[in-house]
Amino acid sequence: MTTSGRTGGQLLADALVAQGVEHLFCVPGESYLDFLDGLYNQRNRIATITCRFEAGAVHMAEAYGKLTGKPGVCAVTRGPGACHAAIGVHVAMQDSTPLVLLIGQIPSDETDRDSFQEVDYRKMFGPLAKWVTQIDDAARIPEQIAHAFDVAVSGRPGPVVISISEDMQKEIAVVRDSGPAPVLAPFPAPEAMPRLMAMLAKAQRPLVVLGGSCWTAQGKADIRDFLVANNLPVAVGFRRQGLFDGNLAQYAGDLGVGADPALVGFAKKSDLIIAIGTRLGEAVSQGYTLFDLAGEKPIVQVFPDGGEIGRVFRPALGIVSDLNAFAGVAAATAPVKNPAWAGWTLEVRAARVASRVAPEYAGPLNLAVALQELEAALPADTIFTSDAGNFATWPTRFTHVSEKQDFLGPTNGAMGYGVPAAIGAKITHPGRAVICFAGDGGFMMTGQELATAFHHDAPVVVLVFNNGMYGTIRMYQERAYPERISATPLTNPDFVKFIEAFGGYGERVEATADFTPAVLRALASRKPSIIEVMMDPEQLTHRATITQLRAQAAKA
Repeated sequence: MTTSGRTGGQLLADALVAQGVEHLFCVPGESYLDFLDGLYNQRNRIATITCRFEAGAVHMAEAYGKLTGKPGVCAVTRGPGACHAAIGVHVAMQDSTPLVLLIGQIPSDETDRDSFQEVDYRKMFGPLAKWVTQIDDAARIPEQIAHAFDVAVSGRPGPVVISISEDMQKEIAVVRDSGPAPVLAPFPAPEAMPRLMAMLAKAQRPLVVLGGSCWTAQGKADIRDFLVANNLPVAVGFRRQGLFDGNLAQYAGDLGVGADPALVGFAKKSDLIIAIGTRLGEAVSQGYTLFDLAGEKPIVQVFPDGGEIGRVFRPALGIVSDLNAFAGVAAATAPVKNPAWAGWTLEVRAARVASRVAPEYAGPLNLAVALQELEAALPADTIFTSDAGNFATWPTRFTHVSEKQDFLGPTNGAMGYGVPAAIGAKITHPGRAVICFAGDGGFMMTGQELATAFHHDAPVVVLVFNNGMYGTIRMYQERAYPERISATPLTNPDFVKFIEAFGGYGERVEATADFTPAVLRALASRKPSIIEVMMDPEQLTHRATITQLRAQAAKA
């Protein structure tokens, strides 16, 4: 830890090294040239990933945070760069992902003059981040960067935004680096598990809702052992499929947007909800309608931030604990003897199995069957990323994520997330296969980040489900204003030629039998790839066609 004089830019780079940062995702800008110069000195310790759009860069960093539990780090320039990055901060906040965003800022002596690209980031990001600050004194860089990393992972994880003024980056300061603080994770109170198990022993129809972030492999294994030992039916929160092996007999499906009506019915009939890691937010609670706000149905809520427990639904028992620490204690707790819910668990699981049966779809492509064939052929440690849109309901409904696999999706419904998240995931784990699910609408928002995949040798495979429209909005449009089509049709490029223009691998798929072989060829190519999946525009969702939606609207 050097004590010689260093510029603020060098101190910033050194402070990241002191916090253990290995990857930084960025779009360069003149507002942080001195920081970039500092990164040059640390080029053998921090891989600087050059991206093509700030939103893409933050999504990549957010994916890193989801996969590692450590803050993903991103740097963008002031004004427009920061505005572009805001969507990624919103994703990290709603998804509870640790993230540190560094923003170059105007010189301090130009503040409040409406200077070129001036923005007050405390006001702009205040509602979106856990903490927003500006470093104006180079000597405080180690202190404030260390605190930012602490805040990002403490309690409910989330994003921290740090503005770095141009002049501060040039200052010379003599200060020691500050490393990570060894903070022990909060464990559940001694009476927590006895009280939870006593409530569980009285239950007839319990249901676990599993969610949250920063789960470790050991934590997921421990919570699995606890849930399986007690034979509890387990629903995962919205886009949290990677937290519990869908092939296990206890898996009940996902509670989120487009949840299986049968699972929603079971949640309503349950007599005990054990919410582990989930905030029970709007998507999981089906618009805050699934449970009584005053707590008529007993809820046990386990969460690392006491301020979130009972925020909406009043729990019968709140347990403040690190999720992995709770899982370890739970796994070591003797299970309930002769549980009364064995038949209930079988019933809930049977509904999940039934919901996974592929329907008969018109046309040559049955996407449900195709995805199930792909599921059986992919590596056991595949990472899946998903964009937002109706297409995403097909893999959610008809496939399972197994224990060693990961699934990353934006719980805030951000379109444009899937492709950069896939690239961030591949950079984080270069030895694992990465498959991205994206609609044609979302792909065109950040698909240019495939240039980043080529630049940094990240051979992801993107499945572009092309139905020529903003499908989710068209679905709502047909329900509310049938046949009055406005603003939802799209004109797309030839996606195969798009990826081939980069030198990548591309195929177009129109039939079920061609789907899995095409994806496997893409993986074997070891190039960034696109498989364009031609969807029937009439089949608007995995459950309904446009004709059916219009008929339902006519009856309403």
